[in-house]
Amino acid sequence: AGAVAVAVREFDADDLAAHGPLVNSIVTEHGPIGTAVLAFGILGDQELAEKDPAHAVAIVHTDFVAQVSLLTVLAATMRAAGEGAIVAFSSVAGVRVRRANYVYGSAKAGLDGFCSGLADALHGSGVRLLTVRPGFVIGRMTAGMAPAPFSSTPEQVAAATVRALARGRRTVWVPAILRPVFAGMRLLPQFVWRRLPR
Repeated sequence: AGAVAVAVREFDADDLAAHGPLVNSIVTEHGPIGTAVLAFGILGDQELAEKDPAHAVAIVHTDFVAQVSLLTVLAATMRAAGEGAIVAFSSVAGVRVRRANYVYGSAKAGLDGFCSGLADALHGSGVRLLTVRPGFVIGRMTAGMAPAPFSSTPEQVAAATVRALARGRRTVWVPAILRPVFAGMRLLPQFVWRRLPR
């Protein structure tokens, strides 16, 4: 896409102690970070997580704790530079957590709340945070699952993210129709909500 060079660095998102050294080494070798995109996470196995606390914790660790750690490192690093943008991927699953995937959904709910507060903390610093809230994305993480209504592809999520970054948005729903849909879903009675599929 016109890049002069691409540098690849392998890292383990769950290794929290490695986040600071990783970011520091990138800045040392390549200069200030213009845009950081956090694109890692796991869906996990809800049925297993309901019986195995270690699996439930592993989902929350990758999808919330590791995200919080790396977001904090990036925010502090970019705030010191006085500029930059960060992109974090939340999910509509965290807007109102469903019984069918409550472990993953609760991690995304926590991440969404953290990003809301972090975006406010970064206001006026020259650094901004974009929170992306996709619905069901047809890709590797959801392979073998029946697509939900208003599904999107990774390419559609990427295009919406690029547009939102260019417009200086704070949040973006993908597809946009999900924003009013979930405004209505918040009003559903609990006995109806708990029966909804993933």
